Amino acid sequence: MICLYVHIPFCRERCPYCDFFLVTKAGFVERFFEALAVETASKTSLFAGRSIKAIHFGGGTPSLVSPSFIGAWLLQISGLAQISSETEITLEANPEDLSPASLDALKAVGVNRLSIGVQSIADRKLRALGRAHSAADARRVVSEALERFRSVSVDLMCGAEGETLAEWEGDLGSSLGLRPQHVSVYMLTLEEKTRLWRDVRKGLRRLPGEEAQAAMYRMATELLCGAGYRHYEISNFALEGHHSRYNLASWMREPYLGFGPAAHSFLLSGETEMRFSNASSLTKYLADPAGAVDFRETLTGEQRFDEEVFLSLRIRKPLSVGFLRKGHKLGHRHLDSVLVTLQEKGWIGVESGEVTLTEAGFLFADLVAAELLSE
Repeated sequence: MICLYVHIPFCRERCPYCDFFLVTKAGFVERFFEALAVETASKTSLFAGRSIKAIHFGGGTPSLVSPSFIGAWLLQISGLAQISSETEITLEANPEDLSPASLDALKAVGVNRLSIGVQSIADRKLRALGRAHSAADARRVVSEALERFRSVSVDLMCGAEGETLAEWEGDLGSSLGLRPQHVSVYMLTLEEKTRLWRDVRKGLRRLPGEEAQAAMYRMATELLCGAGYRHYEISNFALEGHHSRYNLASWMREPYLGFGPAAHSFLLSGETEMRFSNASSLTKYLADPAGAVDFRETLTGEQRFDEEVFLSLRIRKPLSVGFLRKGHKLGHRHLDSVLVTLQEKGWIGVESGEVTLTEAGFLFADLVAAELLSE
């Protein structure tokens, strides 16, 4: 089985905190999908005849384009590979793009899971984040989506300017009241060269500190897990059976194939593992969609070990101590010392020769990985 990812790079405008590859040239949408069809045909040998586990339309803002374009590409894929009723087909969306008619149209072309960029259900916070929709829009759209799709995910962001723990608790409560099947929680981070990054550097804006953000993350974990959601990845919570199949497959290092500018791919061929990506340029992509790949590498044993450790920690997949011993660069004694230290901090558990992150350790997953991969 294989997963497919499509990067649809169009947005109305760039959010102050966003550093994803995107363009605000909506007039290129039709040309983009023509190029996408060419790229897809050129990569047919990589997925032809295979069962498609999941398809993810990301961006950018995929909900900005007409559902007819989404449907046409899905039709092309269905003629080349096996899409079944069990294939997860997710589309990322913003509330301001979704009406009852557009939701119906998306469902009609085959989308069965929506990932809605709500970010907050509080008007003050939405203004602080530079979002175009209101809290009322968010509630309406999520409710209407839940009536139509078998699985709906909402994105929430904590750490906005002026945000308090009480405000975040209210945001979580409002979201839980809607009862989506999946919730993603992201801490607002300063990405270099973004508008928010520049404003903070100039002293024009100030974000909550690390301790405040950590408290918000812990609150999210407590409230969501208490409401029946499973914390299956650092930022993701799901009701039983509603985890993101595409994202989980990526973290499990299962093969996926990307289409569109800036899209990444990971493929397996026997014992060989390859990663490649398309150029982050719409101009280059439109000029030569069949030759869009501008980076390609075959992973070394060391890279494979590092990825296995880093990604396993994200999803609390057990790592055997034996596996860590084989790949650790400073020897068994150093590894044993690291494991003891991490246990004393309460970040990992070690049982029956297997290492897993604790709930508290999720907040420090990158630090734990750095210790386990220390040179």
